[in-house]
Amino acid sequence: MSIPRKGRFALLSAAAVSVVAAASIAVIGSAEAASTLGASAAQTGRYFGVATSAFKFSDTPYMTIVNREFNSLVAENDMKWDATEPQQGRFTFTNGDRLVSHAQAHGMTVRGHTLLWHAQQPSWAQGLSGAALRNAAINHVTQVATHFRGKIHSWDVVNEAFADGGSGARRDSNLQRTGNDWIEAAFRAARAADPGAKLCYNDYNTDGINAKSTGIYNMVRDFKARGVPIDCVGLQSHLGTTLDSTYQQNIQRFADLGVDVQITELDVQQGSNQANIFASVTRACLAVARCTGITVWGVRDSDSWRTGQNPLLFDAGGNKKAAYTAVLNALNAGGPTTPTSPTPSTSNPPVPAGCSARVTLNSWTGGYTATVRVTAGSSPVNGWSVGVTVPSGGAVTNAWNATNTSTSGPVTFRNVSYNGSVAAGGFTEFGFQGTGTGPTANPTCTAG
Repeated sequence: MSIPRKGRFALLSAAAVSVVAAASIAVIGSAEAASTLGASAAQTGRYFGVATSAFKFSDTPYMTIVNREFNSLVAENDMKWDATEPQQGRFTFTNGDRLVSHAQAHGMTVRGHTLLWHAQQPSWAQGLSGAALRNAAINHVTQVATHFRGKIHSWDVVNEAFADGGSGARRDSNLQRTGNDWIEAAFRAARAADPGAKLCYNDYNTDGINAKSTGIYNMVRDFKARGVPIDCVGLQSHLGTTLDSTYQQNIQRFADLGVDVQITELDVQQGSNQANIFASVTRACLAVARCTGITVWGVRDSDSWRTGQNPLLFDAGGNKKAAYTAVLNALNAGGPTTPTSPTPSTSNPPVPAGCSARVTLNSWTGGYTATVRVTAGSSPVNGWSVGVTVPSGGAVTNAWNATNTSTSGPVTFRNVSYNGSVAAGGFTEFGFQGTGTGPTANPTCTAG
């Protein structure tokens, strides 16, 4: 089994010493309880995703679990720098495109991972420094984000740029040595290239309030104050046998800065407390409205990069573990419903049949991007159109995953060839960018 190349094996902060109480998890008996992770998370507007690779698509038992359980995918390695630009200026997106196509065909969203990271750089990038490396890195961000424009829910724009230990400082890397503003430059380039995607900073050993997470917190606070485009923070949460007692508090303090929080690479070392830690992480996310989703880093224990630690929700045979049941029960218990974008929006109530639509905005002075989620009712939808009223003085400048009939006033968006069919209770998303202020009236959705 090929082990995903995470590039660091110092798993867990020794500061995470608080043992989670071994509380029993109540079994949800309601007829409304969802039976899969993705469906249950979707009930509160969240996703529950999994990391995978294109080479796994031929593994039928594996893909049966992926397609049944999850409503979001992230590439373990297929979108990283060494995979997408093995030679400078020569890009290859075959495996990333396969993952995106699979997600679209199954009504899943996609997290992009990762545009810039000090590890898994191609050899030619490792040989650069200074302005040459900075220019190459920003070009890489621009080209990759542009290629996947309109298809990515959230990008890990920068990964693991802070040092471990008690300093709260940046990691010394070839990227950091190009100038302290390299992270800001990457986020600005990503926004320009893919304005509809949420832009995240992602890191590990941040599973509570500590020096490292505080360093990241201070960076995010600075970015927000200066208008640097950042929408979310990813907490990797590669956990051992305990969970920091400030885990939820840490999520909340980032949310209070006005960014979403995503649990991006969750796995938990096997032990008597494994199920309860998984459930506690899930409940912590559900308790914070701006914690928008959870991704587990692999499907079966045998797929994990943490060899011998059996840290996932399914055993090597694909059987559901106690941890799976604990997570599903926690999801079905629910929590605050969250928007899928940094700006709360209006929405249509669910309908028993047909479709409904919800628009979420990411606004700035003079413009905005809008993400629209189209959700099928109790019957499948084969084709849809969504009506949006653009406020006076504004106009739609471009759209993705849909076609629009006009650019101002009442605008109708219709599905494109690959996203017109939506399963009962499922959803698809499209987006558009505009000038002026974003729409505030409820969108309408018509099936057929």
